[in-house]
Amino acid sequence: MQRVCAPRVALVVTENARDAVPIGSVQGARPDELILNQVRRGFGANHNAAFRHCRTPYFCVCNPDVRLTADPFPALLAVMAAHGAAVAGPLVRLPDGRIEDSARRFPSVPALARKLFVDRRVPDYACDRGALEVDWVAGMFMLFSSDAFRAAGGFDEAYFLYYEDVDICRRLQAAGGRVLYEPRAEVVHDARRGSRRNPLLALHHLASAVRFLASRAPRA
Repeated sequence: MQRVCAPRVALVVTENARDAVPIGSVQGARPDELILNQVRRGFGANHNAAFRHCRTPYFCVCNPDVRLTADPFPALLAVMAAHGAAVAGPLVRLPDGRIEDSARRFPSVPALARKLFVDRRVPDYACDRGALEVDWVAGMFMLFSSDAFRAAGGFDEAYFLYYEDVDICRRLQAAGGRVLYEPRAEVVHDARRGSRRNPLLALHHLASAVRFLASRAPRA
């Protein structure tokens, strides 16, 4: 990120306990802040901790398996400024060049069943036809207005893994914020789909889905 982006970004790196490859040891990484976790923390907790070091108008969430081939920030910043967005996400490509389904509609039981049993390959939005307002953008790379992120209280740490991105986009929209997708900005995501192979990750995924769906259920 520091090699590709100009002007230089302020970089906060988190080494989560028991990470297979310590992020801070990656060649070329010179973080402004390095957070060393003694115990493994969830996605939301880690990024909330990183945000406490944020002194800039925008806050970017970027997973360690994301690679930048060009600077995505000019296009994202421009579309956010033009539309007063709370958060924006770029077009996400897989290493083989395919476009990942990273801008989606809020999940529902029928929609999840359809993706699971009918065709998971059908995207919710046409993700290569220009900027558009969407329900949520995927958490591997999100650019937030720092003010909006702060006003929302950050990520809900009750989600240990998965659906934190869905939840915060829903809360931002409920507060009047806009969620945008900008395909002129691109990143590459080396997606491992761990929840499809690891039973514990699959359990986290299921628990988070249930939590989110329950939060949207009508209250008696």
